[in-house]
Amino acid sequence: MAGDRDGTALGLPADPAGLADALHRTGYLADDELATVAWLAARMKRPIMLEGDPGTGKTSLAEAIATALGAPLIRLQCYEGIDASQALYDWDFPRQVLHLRALEAAHGAGGLDVAAVEQDLFDERFLLPRPVLQALQTAPSVLLVDEVDRADDEFEAFLLEVLSTHAVTIPEIGTVRSSAPPLVVLTSNRTREVHDALKRRCLYHWVEHPDLEREVQILRTRMPELPTVLAEQVAVAVARMRTAGLIKPPGVAESLDWAAALFELGRTELDVDTATSTLGAVLKYHEDSTRVRADLARFVTG
Repeated sequence: MAGDRDGTALGLPADPAGLADALHRTGYLADDELATVAWLAARMKRPIMLEGDPGTGKTSLAEAIATALGAPLIRLQCYEGIDASQALYDWDFPRQVLHLRALEAAHGAGGLDVAAVEQDLFDERFLLPRPVLQALQTAPSVLLVDEVDRADDEFEAFLLEVLSTHAVTIPEIGTVRSSAPPLVVLTSNRTREVHDALKRRCLYHWVEHPDLEREVQILRTRMPELPTVLAEQVAVAVARMRTAGLIKPPGVAESLDWAAALFELGRTELDVDTATSTLGAVLKYHEDSTRVRADLARFVTG
């Protein structure tokens, strides 16, 4: 099972500018620094670690890279308590039981060779690959390890080993080694510090919220039908909300949702009344909505 798949390299453009253009065509606007880090990660076969506030486009970048490079995206969503087995593989127990019953019906329970049956049950056809194993088996691919900061130290150690060897060992089958290492994108919202050992394995980039000009470009790129004035007003209002000390400052996804909601209402400009009735598209905490609503004119006018 090791090294038995022919892998081809990712369709990487010749330089970072080419990757930025390819990402732009998917609707993702990457600045020069981010495009360079992503290009180098693919070129050097190194993982990329993206840290930043929620909603800054870290997950979207991985999705855009996969689309731009024509590679499947395989996503591993991290959470508290996740362990290696949930990232690697499982056995299809119901199918194994059915297979065993079929063998017993054909040969009788007393006529079965126990060792042979056990070997037959733990065959690759009964293996259920989880995201990390899928990424190693699929060449080329983009593996998104999302919100790695939610996992614990033991899971980080497991990831470090896999990223170093591009291989895993399944005791019943053997070693699975990738013929073309996946491009691994790890994201972190920095709810806790990721260990230095894992970061050292990666190329690193802190993803900021876009500036006003870039946010307008993002809105207009993703929604070409959106009036320019409305895109600018949404970008200004969201930028002000991000500096208001909210529990959950709005990200780019919320900007897009708000703009889409306003467009569906047929608005060409943002006013206080319309903002009041659509705050649920951009703010997701009651406390944040209350704070903004109390002085809404400061956010949406001027």
